[in-house]
Amino acid sequence: MIGAFNTEFFIVLGLLVLAIIICLIRVIKGPTAPDRIVGLDTINTIVIVGMVIFGFISGSVIYIDVAIVYALLSFISTLFIAKYLEGGEF
Repeated sequence: MIGAFNTEFFIVLGLLVLAIIICLIRVIKGPTAPDRIVGLDTINTIVIVGMVIFGFISGSVIYIDVAIVYALLSFISTLFIAKYLEGGEF
């Protein structure tokens, strides 16, 4: 099934890589720490979208399951980083 969607997958993959590069610029040049954290969180979200799209294209459910777990871990880590930047204790 991956042969039928080959062109579309590479177009979407190219756009996702472009979005990741734009977010990396924000992470590197971000004037404040929250800007950098938002950039990293956006990169995590783009990676999750890439996993879901690849799981759809390949017809394998395991990539979608991994994307769900990765999203949960990304959300928890973002909460911990936000709590740290706020000055609170863990």
